Amino acid sequence: MKPAIIIVDMLEGNYTRPLKGMKEEEKIVPVVRDFLNRARGFDIPVIFACDSFLEKDFIFGGRMKPHAIRGTEGTKPLSELEPRASDIILDKRRFSAFFKTDLDQTLRTLGVDTVAVGGINTHFCVLATAFDAICNDFATVILEDMSACFKKEIHDSLLDAYRKNVLYPIFRVMRSGDLLEEFEREM
Repeated sequence: MKPAIIIVDMLEGNYTRPLKGMKEEEKIVPVVRDFLNRARGFDIPVIFACDSFLEKDFIFGGRMKPHAIRGTEGTKPLSELEPRASDIILDKRRFSAFFKTDLDQTLRTLGVDTVAVGGINTHFCVLATAFDAICNDFATVILEDMSACFKKEIHDSLLDAYRKNVLYPIFRVMRSGDLLEEFEREM
């Protein structure tokens, strides 16, 4: 296994200050930070996939309010995740980190065969990125304790639908600690 970690949309502009750890999206911050620090110890690449929209982007034609406008602080990875200079920052204009980006080429250049995806929101950008990873022939893990959306029941029911899917084991839902144990055994 040659993994990479993709953290989706955990951006300064998607979190309010100060973080109180009350909202579902805030609860995962310490888990993600600690996991990234441990994964880096295995020399696993960390990729922050970051919304980076234009002010009048098509995506804002529905009920979604403008956010993560290109060139603003709101598109930067959340500082509490302690991003490092060695991490890859990937701007994206749509839900999937693969859609019209160079993520596929980057992962292949790094020799990656497996991606672990976490971030917000589970039911949109995390899932879209996971599906596109599979469509690009990468084994894929959604990290359930490193993903969140505004309602826990949406997060839980979505992941329950994929726990025993026909693509297992190339598409899995796991806890981050279990994946770290795999890294320790295999790397």
